[in-house]
Amino acid sequence: MPLHYRHVDVFAAQAYTGNTLAVFPDAHGLSAAQMLAITQELRHFETIFLSDADATHHVTARVFDLFEELGFAGHPVLGAAAVLHERDGAPGPRRWTFRMTGRTVEVSTRRTATGYHAALDQGAPEFLGTVPAEGRAEVAAALKLPGRVLADLPLRVVSTGLRYLIVPVVAGLAEAGIVRGDFAELLGRYGAQFAYVLDVEALEGRHWNNDGVLEDVATGSAAGCVGAYLARHRVVPVGEEFVLRQGRFTGRPSRLTVLPEGRPDALHNIRVGGDVSMVARGSLDSCPSEDLSHA
Repeated sequence: MPLHYRHVDVFAAQAYTGNTLAVFPDAHGLSAAQMLAITQELRHFETIFLSDADATHHVTARVFDLFEELGFAGHPVLGAAAVLHERDGAPGPRRWTFRMTGRTVEVSTRRTATGYHAALDQGAPEFLGTVPAEGRAEVAAALKLPGRVLADLPLRVVSTGLRYLIVPVVAGLAEAGIVRGDFAELLGRYGAQFAYVLDVEALEGRHWNNDGVLEDVATGSAAGCVGAYLARHRVVPVGEEFVLRQGRFTGRPSRLTVLPEGRPDALHNIRVGGDVSMVARGSLDSCPSEDLSHA
């Protein structure tokens, strides 16, 4: 039987912008190896595979990038929720519970004039390690940033599911990039998995895989950390939604809405949302072998 999928663009009010995604609404029975092979075949940044969707709007989800399974990711969940709303066909708003390997999250969806809008509750953020003063220049250099462009704010690790080192700058975003081969090890010293370079005045950011080769278009999981960071340090007010921009340097401008909730020193939720545009439908005529080395 063909395996059907939906191609959507997330954080985009129109197709061919934002962060591209493949959603498989009925992926029950696929192994992790098969899901990874499909993701690598389609070449989207990430692909999400759903199963066990039921009338109560609870769904099991597994997310893969081109290298491995992710315990949590923002834009795949938002895109998948929009696809489920489309299949549901209901005109009013809907709410969904996504169970992933790393965590369970709630997503709300509503129709728009051009597609759907989805918003993800990322829960209470965790504020983890801070780069000491003597380490700031090393991190900046690893990101091709002169030390003078760092904002007068801490380089801090924040998590709403994935641990991001927020690197605040006031200039230099266009020139930034990972130029250190052991960047993952450098991040590991501070307990971070990834880094996000954030222009705190323009509210615009950039993120790459740790090898520096692939730049992400729009990073939903990082947007929650950015919202928590900016609210904690009183750069943005709590309880007011702001727009985080990303993707300009990849040619796919994206618009992420972020709403910190609580108090600056006691945030209880960060909501990250964006528009989802429906682009295409597809189907796989065959599934990959369980062991591709013997295919």
